[in-house]
Amino acid sequence: MNSKKWLAAFFGTALALALLIPVLNVLVDPFGVFGDVLFHWDSYSETLNPRVGKLEYLDRHYEEYDSYILGCSSTSSFPVEELNEYMDAKFYNLFVYGADMLDTEDMTRYILRNYTVKNILLNVYIDNGAIYDDPGIDNLTGAMHYAADGSSKLGFYGKYLLLGPRWSLDKVERYFQNRLFADAFDVFDVTSGTYDKRQRDVEYIGDLPEYESRPAYAEFADYPTYTVRLTKTGPAMESLRRIVAMCEDAGVHLTVVCGPVNAGYMEGIPREEAAEFYRALAEVTPFWDFSISSISLEPRYFYDLTHFRNCVGVMAEARMFGDESVYIPEDFGVYVTPENVESLIERNDRLLGTEPDRSDYTCQVPILLYHDVTPDGSVGVSAGQLEDHLRALRDAGYTAVTFDELQAYVYQGAELPEKSVVITFDDGYSSNYQYAFPLLEKYGMKATIFVIGASVGHETYKDTGLAMTPHFGTAEMAEMSDSGVVSIQSHTYDMHQWGPYETGPDIRDGVKRFPGESEAAFVEALQADFAKSRGEIEAVTGKTVDVLAYPGGVYDDLSQWALSECGVRVTLSTRHGVNTLIRGLPQCLFGMYRIYADGYAGGDELVAAIDGLLAQNAE
Repeated sequence: MNSKKWLAAFFGTALALALLIPVLNVLVDPFGVFGDVLFHWDSYSETLNPRVGKLEYLDRHYEEYDSYILGCSSTSSFPVEELNEYMDAKFYNLFVYGADMLDTEDMTRYILRNYTVKNILLNVYIDNGAIYDDPGIDNLTGAMHYAADGSSKLGFYGKYLLLGPRWSLDKVERYFQNRLFADAFDVFDVTSGTYDKRQRDVEYIGDLPEYESRPAYAEFADYPTYTVRLTKTGPAMESLRRIVAMCEDAGVHLTVVCGPVNAGYMEGIPREEAAEFYRALAEVTPFWDFSISSISLEPRYFYDLTHFRNCVGVMAEARMFGDESVYIPEDFGVYVTPENVESLIERNDRLLGTEPDRSDYTCQVPILLYHDVTPDGSVGVSAGQLEDHLRALRDAGYTAVTFDELQAYVYQGAELPEKSVVITFDDGYSSNYQYAFPLLEKYGMKATIFVIGASVGHETYKDTGLAMTPHFGTAEMAEMSDSGVVSIQSHTYDMHQWGPYETGPDIRDGVKRFPGESEAAFVEALQADFAKSRGEIEAVTGKTVDVLAYPGGVYDDLSQWALSECGVRVTLSTRHGVNTLIRGLPQCLFGMYRIYADGYAGGDELVAAIDGLLAQNAE
């Protein structure tokens, strides 16, 4: 090949590659600006740049919403479901990470011009006084949509058209890595606009040292040292003033809030600058302040220093709308005007630096685990041993409480007896009816029995004809439930399988996936199993089934989430220990610890062990 032909081939190839890149960017569309016709993966584009991705999504779906939540990333923790009920609305959470008040002003202007808007909830976070019109924001992942900030349409589409191929190739690769839970490249719940916190919101949260020992929460054990200067309060409040005026002109109901902040973060903000921020905000508009309260002093109410948990957002919304069915600390939420802003500032200064009184919102509860009860104790515990346990618990001042009472403590803030204990029996053996039930009645103790649905009323293993320890039937189940002494709950319908008696290739001995089983297939199987278990129990007892004991304590976050979606509010593991219940924090009811009570020969020994664990776990 002569030099002319070689050059022609070279430049022809270069031109073809140059043309291929825009075609690739349009088809793969990592930022979702060209319609994402191949992948329809809104969460991916929103994760790369929510300022662009969310408006592109809303332009296609705006008719599904009539109200919006605006603010920085902490704003995600104001759930839309409760607001929809309180305000008879259809909210979308339009927060974007790193949002300053100029971003929020641009977003407000855009939605008011282009959509029908009834309500706006605006979170003016304390950081809004520190950052405004940040010149260092990335031109791709942090840029505002041209239609919102008035920038060049040609320049906007041009930069996404001419992206390097890395962006598109990354999207293709990650498409095949995508899981049911959020990944770093896929962090949004598309229909609500919130962060996808499904996995973070089903993890067990109990005692504080264990919580702070996890890498994700290490900053709560050793707060970083820094200073945040609120030098941008002035321009931020001017943006807010324009937002207020736009909403008034459009007849939109505007609610302004200051979201909760962890006390460790607030310590890095000069007090007088924080005071000026609150004063300036009150001069522009009345607002609900949740920034500093007893919530701020408790790390377990936060994902990190600046992001409060979704359950805290539920409390805030309940306070604003007077919902007394939800636990809310007395000092959480103040409606602030120019007349009371100084008292707010004084109160916040008093709270910062104080130590929380955790006895106000936590308690320790042991859960005892039994199985079979036999006359001689050859298996499980003997009837005499169980009686000695119950007598010793009663004499030591323990009150046996139900899981309904634990839920009432967590969700509504109800009181529990000073020395509460929960008594549980797994599997549903006939001996629980024959021996345990009369003893529970005799000593005034309540208990929960977790039944294996496939074994109820059977003496042989399912349809194999192979003998097994007898399980009580529906008549006994109904009698115990009607007495008010025993609650019947789920131990799954058929996920507590016994290998030697199973005939199939896979044995579901625990609530986790088979090797190679897809997440979707497992979730479908688990939810169908629980639905069958719940349906059969509720048909007999007429009472709600919302507690499940994991067979063998085997489960993972996917199991917990799948069951939570079905309305399971309490799950139990077989890990040893006592439980820290935390008012307002549902995760403390997930994967709860239990004590193998049949390992203690006498009642005094059992009570001493419980007392020792409680002392060890005291906060």
